[in-house]
Amino acid sequence: MSSTQNIWQGRNDAAEQGDTRRLFQLVRQEDSGFGVGDPVVLGFACDAGVRRNKGRPGARKGPRAIRSMMAGLPAHDFNVLWDAGDIVCEDDALEHAQAALGRQVAKVLAAGARPLILGGGHETAWGTFQGLAQHLAARPAKASGQPLLILNLDAHFDLRSSRPGSSGTPFDQILEACRQSATPVTYACFGVSRLGNTAGLYAHARELGTVFYEDTAMQQQHLESRLADLDKLLAEAGDVYLTIDLDVLPASVAPGVSAPAPLGVPYSVVEALACRVKQSGKLRVCDIVEINPDFDIDNHTARVAARLAWQLLAP
Repeated sequence: MSSTQNIWQGRNDAAEQGDTRRLFQLVRQEDSGFGVGDPVVLGFACDAGVRRNKGRPGARKGPRAIRSMMAGLPAHDFNVLWDAGDIVCEDDALEHAQAALGRQVAKVLAAGARPLILGGGHETAWGTFQGLAQHLAARPAKASGQPLLILNLDAHFDLRSSRPGSSGTPFDQILEACRQSATPVTYACFGVSRLGNTAGLYAHARELGTVFYEDTAMQQQHLESRLADLDKLLAEAGDVYLTIDLDVLPASVAPGVSAPAPLGVPYSVVEALACRVKQSGKLRVCDIVEINPDFDIDNHTARVAARLAWQLLAP
């Protein structure tokens, strides 16, 4: 674990009237002690997955960039925010780091808290899932047999079947693990770019039964239809893992990513979908990935990620 000291700073408005608290004033920087319902931030500082996937490195700086933009946000209904530190991937030791992330996610879930992981590339997802899987396996079996829903808001399927794993393989790895453990699962990818995925990836997604909607069907005028589609998936699911790749957003909104999107999905649509998942009461874990501060402009992408994090963690 890596400390996040000196990141949580911001403006102090104590001389003003009313509740002037900001997140930096109530954050607790510990990797334990959180309780039922507490929001917990956990970072995954890693470039290995993006490097393996031939992308632009820099994602390891993502957790710090997002936290720095979260720090000054007003607290409103927050009473506490836990920061459990960073899992750091050294060199190419990706599998070791993912396993460590999984253990920490499982620890947060076992306490009944609400973890949000800040990546890192999308290889973060394989670590996040390992923690969720450990947690679900420790629970009494559900009689309903409802599937786990993995909702990926992303321009890419990330279903590459090559190994070793990378930022392009996590959901193929997850679906393979679910087949081996006979875990019922639905994988849905909202925001897929036809120009960001080969015909082979589309074919593989269909073979795996992926539910997907392309970015052209994810614009503002499509929001009500996509929310209705999401509601059906949520109704059928027992538990939900939400993962948001910031490259689903337009490049003008999220320039600081490994693969900027020429079209993308409007931020308002992404936030509405994320909030609908949260409102379902079935969200167990979520992550926000693929920010690359080296290519950000005036912290645009970090600010967007911080807003999403605030919305997902708020009571």
